[in-house]
Amino acid sequence: MTVVARQPRSYLYVPGDREDRLAKAAQRGADALILDLEDGVAVTQKDAARECVARFLSQAPPGPQWWVRVNGDRLAEDIAAVVRPGITGLVVPGADPDRLQQVDGLVSQAEAAAGMPAGSVPVIALLETARAVLQVAQVASGPRVVRLGLGEADLAGELGIQPDAERRELWPIRSTVVLASAATGLAAPIGPVETTLRDPERLAATSRILLRQGFRARTAIHPEQLSVIHAVFTPTTEEVARAREVIERWEAAERAGSGVAVGPGGQMLDAAVIRSAREVLSRAE
Repeated sequence: MTVVARQPRSYLYVPGDREDRLAKAAQRGADALILDLEDGVAVTQKDAARECVARFLSQAPPGPQWWVRVNGDRLAEDIAAVVRPGITGLVVPGADPDRLQQVDGLVSQAEAAAGMPAGSVPVIALLETARAVLQVAQVASGPRVVRLGLGEADLAGELGIQPDAERRELWPIRSTVVLASAATGLAAPIGPVETTLRDPERLAATSRILLRQGFRARTAIHPEQLSVIHAVFTPTTEEVARAREVIERWEAAERAGSGVAVGPGGQMLDAAVIRSAREVLSRAE
């Protein structure tokens, strides 16, 4: 299995049937692009979008990661077309254990057909159904899965939930996804899109909630959302400096043979605090 070494803060959806947008996608500033064959494409354009994305991946420029969101009801056709050199991985909607097994088999065939190393195409699993949430531990440990994402609109519709502006009613599900990611050793999950456009204050506020809840990235549906997402999910200069000082004090105490280390604020330092400090530095990189 190929591990995605650099974990993006932002994933920008780009409609797969818009060649003009695909051509400009790399310059939008996103850490990763999701070339969309699913919700962003009209039913009548599905075949055209698949061909367009396959053609684009053959000459995709380096820089950002290139993911493709496939259709759950067209997995065989989509995967056979887009699994080729140039792709970073697949985004699988409605992911549950059965679908992930199906995807694994289809991707294995497509990798062989394209002359790619076996297991080289990873998967981001989107949890969008009640069944998937109840089986989140199995989804997180599914074949090829490197990160989880949430489709809260689909979940709310299926569950009959009417979320408030901050989506509080969905917070327990978010915690479940964060917990499953940590328990299976995945990267911290990807937060859902903010559908209110041109409201940077709201985007920043809801992104900070996701950050505090354990998410470390977010999907975007418009390039103007990217700068806010990056600002929220990138540690500040002060946070980085504090993390470095905490680690330096811990290491100095270890070198001195002391069992006690005290942080810059006077708090006792332990392994959990050091782990958090190192996580801040890893994100800053």
